[in-house]
Amino acid sequence: MTTTSLTGAPAQATHSATDITGKRRIAFASYVDENYLPGFLVLLRSLALTNPSVCEDFVVLYDDLRPGSIAKIRALHPRIVLRRVNDTHYDSYQKGDQDNYLVRKAYFILDVFRMREYDTVITLDTDMVVLGDLGELLKLREGLAAVSQFFYGQHKLNSGLLVIQREYLSDAFCARLDATGRSGDYELDKHDQGILNAVLDGDFIRLDARYNFVKRRLSGDLPVPEDTAILHFTGRHKPWQGGEAGYSLAEEKWREFELGDADFHAAYLASSGGLHHDLVVHYGTPHVARTGDVETARKVAAAHVANGNYQDAVDLLSSVRIPLDEAWPHEVLGHALMSVSRYDEAKAQLLMATAAPNRAATAYSRLAQMAWVHGDNASALKYATSGMSVDITHRPSRLWAQRAAAVPAQEQGTAEDQLAHVAFYMDRQGNAGDKLLPESVRSAFGPDTTSRRWHSVHAHRLFDESALERVNARRGLVIGGGGLFIPDTMPNGNSAWQWNVPDDLMRRIDVPIAVYAVGFNAFDGQSYRAGRFRDSLRLLVEKSSFFGLRNHGSIEKVRGMLPSHLHDKVRFQPCPTTVTRQLVPGWQDPVKRDDTILINAAYDRAGLRFGHDYSYFLAQMAQAVRDLGEQGDVQCVAHSLDDEKIVFDLRREHGISMPVIPMYDFENDEIRDLYARTKLVIGMRGHAGMIPFGCGTPIISLISHPKMAYFLRDIERPEWGVSVHDRHLAARLVERSKDLLRDHAATVADVHGRQQELWKVTEANAADLRAILGG
Repeated sequence: MTTTSLTGAPAQATHSATDITGKRRIAFASYVDENYLPGFLVLLRSLALTNPSVCEDFVVLYDDLRPGSIAKIRALHPRIVLRRVNDTHYDSYQKGDQDNYLVRKAYFILDVFRMREYDTVITLDTDMVVLGDLGELLKLREGLAAVSQFFYGQHKLNSGLLVIQREYLSDAFCARLDATGRSGDYELDKHDQGILNAVLDGDFIRLDARYNFVKRRLSGDLPVPEDTAILHFTGRHKPWQGGEAGYSLAEEKWREFELGDADFHAAYLASSGGLHHDLVVHYGTPHVARTGDVETARKVAAAHVANGNYQDAVDLLSSVRIPLDEAWPHEVLGHALMSVSRYDEAKAQLLMATAAPNRAATAYSRLAQMAWVHGDNASALKYATSGMSVDITHRPSRLWAQRAAAVPAQEQGTAEDQLAHVAFYMDRQGNAGDKLLPESVRSAFGPDTTSRRWHSVHAHRLFDESALERVNARRGLVIGGGGLFIPDTMPNGNSAWQWNVPDDLMRRIDVPIAVYAVGFNAFDGQSYRAGRFRDSLRLLVEKSSFFGLRNHGSIEKVRGMLPSHLHDKVRFQPCPTTVTRQLVPGWQDPVKRDDTILINAAYDRAGLRFGHDYSYFLAQMAQAVRDLGEQGDVQCVAHSLDDEKIVFDLRREHGISMPVIPMYDFENDEIRDLYARTKLVIGMRGHAGMIPFGCGTPIISLISHPKMAYFLRDIERPEWGVSVHDRHLAARLVERSKDLLRDHAATVADVHGRQQELWKVTEANAADLRAILGG
């Protein structure tokens, strides 16, 4: 599917979010047959128990596995990808008995190099057992890495473990493998890696032996070194076949993971450290069904909540009997119930959770949140105060107390002259971009952004009968802007996006509806409760007289969820922050700019932003900050409190200090003024790019979310973005910064030109909106 750029020319079709952000797709891979199945099952258990926070795709290459065997494999890992090997592809190879397991495996493992779905593939032999942390392997980003063969020296690799990067997962490298296989110009030894060694000729990254520690090193029953990460049972005698004399200590390590399902599940759930939510769900669900254990049910439900699967959390915890004095499960169930809008049931669960001092503050803060959602500020303040009385440092209770105690702006106009405005109205010290956004949207409809012309409707409050009455008394309803189409910011079961509106009340809105500059804001790896969201979305589009999304990526995503007859209703409306210079009355560009370069990094949903690459990102940013210091005064601009983390991490890990600008404390005019006066903004948050761009300032986006790539594509400047996963992040940032700063006046003129194209779209839409809404 193609989209249209701001100039009307076809733009490149949107691919997956991972393609857009450059986030590395990582997979493990093994070749498995029936004879080696027992070893592979132990390998899977050992991987989970020694690396409990790791859950990537695991590709199983096979040619003869029975359905029952496949079921056993799937039971041990939630992200199994089955891939039948092409056994006829290797008929033309010149050596070896095709019926010999080692020979077949040597050929079939070459199928790994034919994968195109991943950026990094880690192969593991089925006669391996994982004993230690594999984090360093997951962080590798270049080349082909392996451990050198024990017997044959440094020149040859042992293919039992390979860490293969994108440049080797290519047609060109496969052609080299095929040519060598057909020529017969290789050694086919018992270590099953002759073709690969012949092609590489020693050109691979040497890993420490602890990542492929072969059993033969332990001859004479030597103990396994404590730092061994992967133990490899090379040779003919495998532990599941009776083993071999002289290796009993090594085989004891293997047998530690020869567990039944019940013992394995219990062992994983008892693991210390961070557990991956997908593994908690995969192992914990059958464990709860088998045992009825409440604490495990709580862990699994919390994992569901973290993944946005709130109804699954409700169903699981409802299936067990929670004792009255078990506060934590009651609190998690209450959280899940309120997230699907079963508020009365949630209140009962949370009130029970307040009985335990260690859970009371959180429970009270959730009760305060629910009361606020229902418009009951008095009860919200009471609950929040109770939370602070339990724990005076409890930030959520303090925030809800502040929100509940806030005095709403006195409306000065008359209802028939006002537009109702559904938006996320940010609190003091909240995200600076979200704080500015409602005012920016209103400015697109006229210079008066005050309550004389506008009636505020907070998106996160339940849209009830009284709210409906107030909206229908106005001359129209504007919804936006911002990334309202996101599932986990104040989740609710009424719409499954940020506006907490039941369908029956949306149907009864009888004034014109304009959806304005809203974004589809899902991260890599984040999904919606598809059915509820699609139904609410379709109704919203049907009801809307104007439905404008802020980038073509969002347009494509939303159209994909709608029936075809509604596609044409979805149009492009740039975020009004990107045309600030045209919207702010009396705007004047700065005569002189500060000699500053502002950097912003975001840490909400950090796992989805960075994956395994945060330490790499931090090191690259350290280098970039050093180098950019020659171009200007580099400072951190924090849109929210959490954004300051980069400053602390750079100082701790790399000895670099940066001053912090607390933009979360700024008023809207201060935000615009600062961004208008700086020379360059390098930002990760969406509005750390769009706001300075709208103020006429050059930008470079640190892309960790598709929306910024969408924006840069819309303005036809994709080169103004660099993925946080880029292999040469620091060098690219510095190079592109120098390019933009070299002739700063020309760069600013280019920004103005790109902005003018967005303004043309905004003006054309404004003409339609005047006809729809009047005024």
